[in-house]
Amino acid sequence: MDPVRNPFAPGAGQRPPELAGREKEIAAFDVVLERVARGRPERSLVLTGLRGVGKTVLLGELRSMAVRRGWGAGKIEARPDAGLRRPLSAALHRAVRDLAVRHRAPDRVEHVLGVLKAFALRASPSDSKLRDRWQPGIDVPPTQGRADSGDIEIDLVELFTDVAELAQDVGTGVSLLIDEMQDVMADDISALCAACHELSQSGAPFVVVGAGLPHLPAVLSASKSYSERLFRYVRIDRLDRADADQAVVVPVAREDANITDEALDALYDAAGGYPYFIQAYAKAAWDAAPSNPITAEDVGVAAPEAEAELAVGFFGSRYERATPAEREYLRAMAELTKGKTDEGAATADIAGHLGRKPSSLSPARDSLIKKGLIFSAERGRIAFTVPHFGRYLRAHAGE
Repeated sequence: MDPVRNPFAPGAGQRPPELAGREKEIAAFDVVLERVARGRPERSLVLTGLRGVGKTVLLGELRSMAVRRGWGAGKIEARPDAGLRRPLSAALHRAVRDLAVRHRAPDRVEHVLGVLKAFALRASPSDSKLRDRWQPGIDVPPTQGRADSGDIEIDLVELFTDVAELAQDVGTGVSLLIDEMQDVMADDISALCAACHELSQSGAPFVVVGAGLPHLPAVLSASKSYSERLFRYVRIDRLDRADADQAVVVPVAREDANITDEALDALYDAAGGYPYFIQAYAKAAWDAAPSNPITAEDVGVAAPEAEAELAVGFFGSRYERATPAEREYLRAMAELTKGKTDEGAATADIAGHLGRKPSSLSPARDSLIKKGLIFSAERGRIAFTVPHFGRYLRAHAGE
């Protein structure tokens, strides 16, 4: 098959396979946008799931939906140990620009931009030299006395309120989308929850959509006890067989090609329904197929190529971030689960397997959680955030 036409190649331009099977979430968000725009109460949204299930792609689609409805929308990716002000300022600057094209009062827009700039400038320490201070690139003077107190909770409430009121002027709302939400710093996540709570009380048209690993609800709950009332939690999981087939058949058909049922069986067995893996194996199968249709034999020939690519780009890049002590912990997890399950292992069993006291393994475990390689599935149990990671570790045990 022509590799230039490969519909599974990154940037190929088609609707990504990761969105197959997500119609329910998309429809639900459409209802959220409509309810909030009409001034009706609605909770913000949190998407959770393992790596490779398509949360980031879905988040991007939700942002596009908001923009198509005339909303202001900004998206950020949280990073460990990084403050929220800088990325949040950039995201809301984009949202305000989305709204500005529809707003008929330039002075109102400039006022909100001034508040946003005042908020952003607090990202630099007050005692820093002028040349070292971050400049947000907002071409208006900062507004004094609004969202510039330095208290992130107070400032977020004031900023969100002003941006939401600007959207209300044009009959829409604002959507802030946060990827890797579990990495938002503790003080910032607490302030974010408090601001969402304050705005929900006032009925302001402002919605936060977060996406993160399975333990994100626990992070939010530890931050604010009322967080379960603020957000509607949606678990994003692997695709069922019908949706997984659609993720392959539809892009193939767009290229006037076909794939046999036996090839679909082989692809599902290899990818396990995880969208990222489906795309990797389907891409390799397309490249390996000498003619139309794609067959099970083509999938078998392509599988080693797909697995080699995953080993470097998906599994290996994450494993390389682990220290020797952390790798020992990961390998113990893989041995205990025999690489066949993503349900995880008991922390006590890991300690027993390594012949160590559980307390001595806490630093490695906590660091792996912070790096996003494992998560606490429930009290006393740890699981991989990456599907099939245990299988990869067992296959590369000597490396």
